[in-house]
Amino acid sequence: MNLKLLNTDIQTYITENLNVDVSKLILKGSDFEGVDHKLIIEQIEAKKRCKKKLPTWFSNKNIYYPNKLNIEQTSSELTASYKANLVSGKTLIDITGGFGVDCYYFSKQIDTVTHCEINTKLSKIVKHNYKTLNANNIKSIANDGLETLEALNQSFDWIYIDPSRRDDIKNKVFLLTDCQPNIKNILGLLFIYSKNVMLKTSPLLDISATLKDLKYVKEIHCIAVNNEMKELLWVLQKDYNEAIEVKTINIQKNSSQTFNFLCKEEGLKEAFHSKASNYIYEPNSAILKSGAFNILSNKLNIYKLHKHSHLYTSDALIEFPGRRFSIDTIIPYNKKEFLKLKVTKANITIRNFPLSVNDIRKKLKIKDGGDIYLFFTTNNENKRVILKCSKL
Repeated sequence: MNLKLLNTDIQTYITENLNVDVSKLILKGSDFEGVDHKLIIEQIEAKKRCKKKLPTWFSNKNIYYPNKLNIEQTSSELTASYKANLVSGKTLIDITGGFGVDCYYFSKQIDTVTHCEINTKLSKIVKHNYKTLNANNIKSIANDGLETLEALNQSFDWIYIDPSRRDDIKNKVFLLTDCQPNIKNILGLLFIYSKNVMLKTSPLLDISATLKDLKYVKEIHCIAVNNEMKELLWVLQKDYNEAIEVKTINIQKNSSQTFNFLCKEEGLKEAFHSKASNYIYEPNSAILKSGAFNILSNKLNIYKLHKHSHLYTSDALIEFPGRRFSIDTIIPYNKKEFLKLKVTKANITIRNFPLSVNDIRKKLKIKDGGDIYLFFTTNNENKRVILKCSKL
């Protein structure tokens, strides 16, 4: 850490240049004594990425930022806050601490939080920032988390782990066996020191396949923000062998959409199927990730258009964890019928349809945008149809 970066004049320069083209700043250079201009550029790039993702850090003075890769890999404040509401007790240890956003929010629920980060430089940065943020119940340790866990030799109410999803040559990976540390190899060790383990994984991870490899799963949380899948959380409890609950949440600006079910229910239920009626529903990304296709139909008493379409319909409008539309027109998929609609601009969604959105736009000459929504899909009679809709 170069603490001169926190000098008032340099901090002012960083703030004033957040929206300036970085390439121009590099060419221009600076005259701040004792500080490499590259470090200042690094601070600008990292802080800029925090404006929406980490507003608490962004809005506080004297925050020291790591490189932008660390910012990319860290949890957002929205998802960190969600995770914090899942834990309680007196002690928690994060054995893969990173930039420390999760620990900051855990510290609002847990009496004493231990943050472990093997990268000494990053650990110093996090320790400084915790002091700036008055997070005084977090202890930062610059060491390997597993080694620290064994060295401390104490019981914790919770262990949190977010394995690194970068391989030896910095390529992105997501399978548990490719991440470091490999949770499958260390789970027995973790349960020596805690009965409760929370695991964060990539949203790309296949849930069904992972359940075959991972023991003692109690809950799976599919977390989306503004309909973009961000995280899969796995809550593990020592010796747990009962029903697994899947909880989906789509965090939005003014509200959140939730839908919960037992994992075994999906395989035991059959969805209801029907032609499109008055309203069409598109599940949010958290539900799509969870695979709650049959149980969604059963619990909400709505119909699927087709087994593989993942679009739902009903006669009467209902509350729904996703987007809702009123159906204006239903036509068979062919160019002649489509031209009768006189639609030249629309938002297009495909579900169980052989063409891509780009192919459809080129073939039917449809520009992007506007207030018209077109769903290209397959109905329960295996016929390709176009649904012209209005968003509710």
